[in-house]
Amino acid sequence: MSGYKLTIRHGPKVKREKFAALDAAVEALRAATAEIRADGGLPEVTAFRTYEPSAQVHARLEISTGRILRSTDAGIDVMGDGGLVAFRGGISREPIEPREGQTPFDAVADVFRT
Repeated sequence: MSGYKLTIRHGPKVKREKFAALDAAVEALRAATAEIRADGGLPEVTAFRTYEPSAQVHARLEISTGRILRSTDAGIDVMGDGGLVAFRGGISREPIEPREGQTPFDAVADVFRT
């Protein structure tokens, strides 16, 4: 692989960074997630129904191999209550459960290692 791209979507802001190594990309993912969680959670929102903070995505952080075809994508959704949901896939996301003893960040890294 030629490198990894980290895309951080937090509110209206989109930030992109490039990394040569997977470990550096995962470490940046971990640091950005901690920074977003430190901002605090989201309030409950009422529109047609009530959305609890745990049902709202506060930020989406995604690592991609950046290829046009057959790109590998995985990342973390930071939920409004501070919870973390690891996922794989770009357009159609699939939640991934960390194995016993793993963090969500380890589970994201495993997507690229297999």
